[in-house]
Amino acid sequence: MKGFLAILFYMLLNSSALAEYEKFWVFFTDKEGMEFNPYDYFDYKAIERRESLGLSLYDITDYPVNPNYIDGVEKCVSSISYHTRWFNAVSVKASSNEIEKVKALSYVKGVMLFSKSSMLITDEYFEEQSDRSDSLIKYQTERMGRSEFQKARIDGAGIRIAVLDAGFTDSDINPCFNHLREENKIIATYDFVKNNLDVYNGHYHGTAVLSCIAGIYAAEGRSDTLGLATGSEFLLARTEKAQIEVFSEEENWLAAVEWSDRNGADIINSSLGYTGSRYFYRDMNGSNSLVSRAGNLAAKKGILVINSAGNDGSGDWNFVGAPADADSVLAVGGLLPSSGIHTAFSSVGPTYDFRQKPNVTAYGHVIAAKKDNVSETQGTSFSSPLTAGFAACAWQANRSWSNMELFHELEKGSDLYPYCDYAHGYGVPQASYFLDKTEAVPPSITLEKSESEIKVTIMSPSLSIREDQTEIEMLLNSSVNCVSDYEDYLFYQFQTADGIITSYNVTDLQGAESYSFNYPSKAEKAIVYYEGYTIEMRLK
Repeated sequence: MKGFLAILFYMLLNSSALAEYEKFWVFFTDKEGMEFNPYDYFDYKAIERRESLGLSLYDITDYPVNPNYIDGVEKCVSSISYHTRWFNAVSVKASSNEIEKVKALSYVKGVMLFSKSSMLITDEYFEEQSDRSDSLIKYQTERMGRSEFQKARIDGAGIRIAVLDAGFTDSDINPCFNHLREENKIIATYDFVKNNLDVYNGHYHGTAVLSCIAGIYAAEGRSDTLGLATGSEFLLARTEKAQIEVFSEEENWLAAVEWSDRNGADIINSSLGYTGSRYFYRDMNGSNSLVSRAGNLAAKKGILVINSAGNDGSGDWNFVGAPADADSVLAVGGLLPSSGIHTAFSSVGPTYDFRQKPNVTAYGHVIAAKKDNVSETQGTSFSSPLTAGFAACAWQANRSWSNMELFHELEKGSDLYPYCDYAHGYGVPQASYFLDKTEAVPPSITLEKSESEIKVTIMSPSLSIREDQTEIEMLLNSSVNCVSDYEDYLFYQFQTADGIITSYNVTDLQGAESYSFNYPSKAEKAIVYYEGYTIEMRLK
């Protein structure tokens, strides 16, 4: 009995001690004395990107962390893991007493406690291939103008895309990627979970995501593109386990972003979201999370960073998370194919500081690669790569643009622009904008305001009552144009004097020539969108 009590006391003592240990970022004061040769460190594509933007090849953020500083910290703490050049920091596990010793070091600028929330895969589920798969395969890319890019022979060639995900199981044998393997389009891979080069394990999520950027599904003598960038090059990074693991995902994400930059990425797609129990909505300001700050820094280095908005639209936390909350990260929401409007699970904006999120949208219900075939699945995990593939094509067609010029053109080239709201963003990017930018003749719309009501009158509506669109097949066979899915939808919103959206809505006119809605007494401005054209009305 005494032996048992002794063991129990030992276990309790050690568990108590372990509980004192937490994980921190330790930031250093400088990189004094460090040397850096960009031609040895960077892939040639990374150098080309910097030179094309007029960026210095000797930016201090790319210099290595001083190894003497790392060694000095290691002597004070329980363990040490990843260090980041960009933020001149190292992650450590330490007790409160140990971290006080670290703070006392002359070359330590400060420390930051890790968030205990974790990077979450944002898809919902996979289903077996259904009868409507053929229709959805065509429409998930045609919604963005696939046929127009194909006619122009645009397929993302010359663009290098990094995909950060939970694993790419069987991507090395899946027939959807035969063309990538045959043409040696997979440039580099790295597993930041196991610290090796094999990413073809862990989870099928990354396989599905990659297919929505560049997959080709061949069956019954024909082939269909699952994503638009079939001619692009790829960097594949595994950044997390299939199971939730506290702490490591943030380190891995940062490491993968720096690795992507070093290896010449033009675009980063991240179908990951960072919310969790220790983040509050007030933290979604684009600067609290280190991954959001890393997303912005990647953008400063010329990379277009694209991130899924998240699948929390129906939950207690329904806002876009990090790093999608970052100002220079393009956040992508999800649409329901049967209606063409916001799908309930897709996270909404704005950020805590009232910036527009999501920026754009794409289908959140898709056909994607799974094992040796394809399956139907859903999540903003897939609207993000659909947009990444589109962005690669748009950039190929307009290669002189910088990454942030492309960022804003993707917003302007979406089919709701200049209208936007916190569910749809600026809408779905359209290939026609990036190829010829032609404009149609606007419908004749008038707005009339009474004491509490606004009446919208459409003098020449382009559609009568539409067919039932609950099935994708009916969508394709109806009179709805595959390039724009908003015919006969009326979007309207109200704003404050400083442009903050207070409420927004969308309604199907079903052929009606007029529609009336009440406006809140405190609203300063109403904005109405119909069939590609936006009208504003001052209310006070």
